[in-house]
Amino acid sequence: MKNITQKLENIKLVLTDCDGVLTDGGVYYGAEGEELKKFDIRDGMGVERMRNFAGVDTGIITGELSPSVIKRAEKLKITELHLGVKDKPAVFKEILSRLNLKAEEVAYIGDDTNDVEVMKLAGIGVCPANAISFIKDIATIVCESEGGKGCFRELAELIIASHQAAKSKSAANEIIALNSGNKIGPGEPCYIIAEIGINHNGDLEIAKKLIDEAVAAKATAVKFQKRTPEICVPKDQWEIMRDTPWGRISYIDYKRKTEFGIAEYATIDQYCKKLGIDWFVSTWDVEAVDFMEHFDTPLYKLASASLTDFPLIKRILLTGKPLMLSTGMSTNKEIEDAVKLVKEFDEHYPLLIAHSTSAYPCKPEELNLKMIQTLGDRYPGFPIGYSGHETGLATTVAAVTLGATFVERHFTLDRAMWGSDHAASVEPQGFQRMVRDIRDVEIATGDGIKRVYESELGPMKRLRVNISPEYKEEKEKTA
Repeated sequence: MKNITQKLENIKLVLTDCDGVLTDGGVYYGAEGEELKKFDIRDGMGVERMRNFAGVDTGIITGELSPSVIKRAEKLKITELHLGVKDKPAVFKEILSRLNLKAEEVAYIGDDTNDVEVMKLAGIGVCPANAISFIKDIATIVCESEGGKGCFRELAELIIASHQAAKSKSAANEIIALNSGNKIGPGEPCYIIAEIGINHNGDLEIAKKLIDEAVAAKATAVKFQKRTPEICVPKDQWEIMRDTPWGRISYIDYKRKTEFGIAEYATIDQYCKKLGIDWFVSTWDVEAVDFMEHFDTPLYKLASASLTDFPLIKRILLTGKPLMLSTGMSTNKEIEDAVKLVKEFDEHYPLLIAHSTSAYPCKPEELNLKMIQTLGDRYPGFPIGYSGHETGLATTVAAVTLGATFVERHFTLDRAMWGSDHAASVEPQGFQRMVRDIRDVEIATGDGIKRVYESELGPMKRLRVNISPEYKEEKEKTA
């Protein structure tokens, strides 16, 4: 059973009765004899603070038809207003359905017998200090304040505190420390991956040249792909003949020739450690993970094509190493299912999620870079990145400005080389420019705090007519 703080973290909407909760329950009359309500300014501040600091809205469900309630709701920008309600549970369920909320994401504040059933439906039932006794018995939280005298504000502050604590905890989880010493997450330098993949064409010397060029470009890591051909290549494609650098051979033999074995990867491991660059792989089958466990790489990548391969994901999770999921060719449901699988294994598993579009090369209109922000909103607590297959560089730099904490681009010595991925890859000079531009963008982003720089003082004194007091005396001295 989740504790109260954890329940408060889940709240997205607070619904409340009016009389006896938002008011003191008394009846007041104006000069014309109209019935008025007495609201407390603290509760109004609670509505605004909860909206601004926790993103939680407020709704009113009441049996009353008072015009003063309508005016109060308008002033506090409460649009979820239900007056003259006879069946509160029915209204509660309608709101859940319309807003696509779960019951545990809604808190309800009530104080009387007509609130009992809806309080039982809500994720958190709350009542003021002066509620009747059996309402207190079923309430999750009994406020110290009375109705109309700050009880709503009291709940609002509890929700704000829980959401801010969750945000702080989430931000801490967003930083993933790798065994190489590098970190990935907000506030850290973008983790830039040169994906060699199979662009080595089965040649270890080409692989080493690519590593050299990645180091020269100041990439953070190089990535390869590891498959067991007999598992990954459909049986009906094995004997299809193909023209290759090794002559005309079967497709299965071609796939075998582009795979590195234990000797090649041992050399790559030593070579990368010597040059001080991270290396890891995308594994395409369970046996490939078993194979890679011979090496202490900092993480595993799951290719977009493997996002629905749950046995493979489960095998990677058993290694305990950070997992980078790529989301190309995937629906929202498929992404959610994969993330759910990881979270069910371990709520705090080190997971990274990469936006991607699986087209080679990808047209600009299909890059959809705003998905980086969408994924960040949908999966708080996980570093979000970008795996690009476009031909230009500017869009990958733009991905960093949109919040990508890591980026990956295919890397080749020459885009004209033989092989399936070279045409959608970046050559060494281009990769150097891309890394340089990403680092410039990171520096230029700054901290968002407005200041007058030393370099601006000269132009200010020459060009500005009215100068603030702290600078005026200096201008007079130089006049």
